[in-house]
Amino acid sequence: MRQVARDAEPDLHGLITARRVELDLQAEKLSQQLQDVRDELEELTVAERVARRLAERLRAETRTTPGGAGQVAGRAVLLVPQRERDTDETVLPEDYQRIMDVVRRADTPVMVKQVCGELRMSKEPARSEAMRSKLNQLAERGWLRKLADGKFTTTL
Repeated sequence: MRQVARDAEPDLHGLITARRVELDLQAEKLSQQLQDVRDELEELTVAERVARRLAERLRAETRTTPGGAGQVAGRAVLLVPQRERDTDETVLPEDYQRIMDVVRRADTPVMVKQVCGELRMSKEPARSEAMRSKLNQLAERGWLRKLADGKFTTTL
């Protein structure tokens, strides 16, 4: 009987050792996963901080920039504010005020090329697409209304 107990001991010892190795490997993997999660959480915290600072800087630039000009990706751009009740066109940059004047003076809804012509701008595709972009921006912000046929009219 003693012989059986002695023979069982090495097998039991071997099983325990093998299981301990398995668990150590699993613990090491889990520890690495936990560290990866902590690293990613730290990166997200930093990203949130950077995004918040950029948003604050953009808000500050928008408030302090004269004439509605601002910067996006290092390039100067004109900022067209959302139209609000009792807001007149004087808050718009000069170029946009001239566009609004052309559309307002027209008897019927206007096409992009008509606005280019009235402003004595070239009607070549590059220029007319730039004008279309401005008209669309005015429409998106509530200053103009874009009709289904692509023409523009005042919202008043």
